[in-house]
Amino acid sequence: MLTRYRVMAYVTGVLLVLLTLGVIAKYVLDMDGAADFTRVVGIAHGWLYVVYLVFAFDLGSKAKWPVGKQLWVLLAGTIPTAAFFVERKVSHELESKVADDSPAVAKA
Repeated sequence: MLTRYRVMAYVTGVLLVLLTLGVIAKYVLDMDGAADFTRVVGIAHGWLYVVYLVFAFDLGSKAKWPVGKQLWVLLAGTIPTAAFFVERKVSHELESKVADDSPAVAKA
């Protein structure tokens, strides 16, 4: 469950950074081909962001996150580079939680 969230967080983050660079190339630098690039990357990011939302919501529900944290994780896919930082924090938190729970299970 954590792995699929992590993969989608990185995919969504990379596509959003590419989309941001494409928009800069299109509107600021007026580069040829930037419009097509932006359209393709924008469509890919849009569809894959929906998959990210499903995986992040599923993870948050099972981890019993408060609503505010759940919303922040869901919105991280819309802010360039935020998905990378949020994914890192969530992964460390959940991995340490699993590690803390594992010895108790092994002792029982």
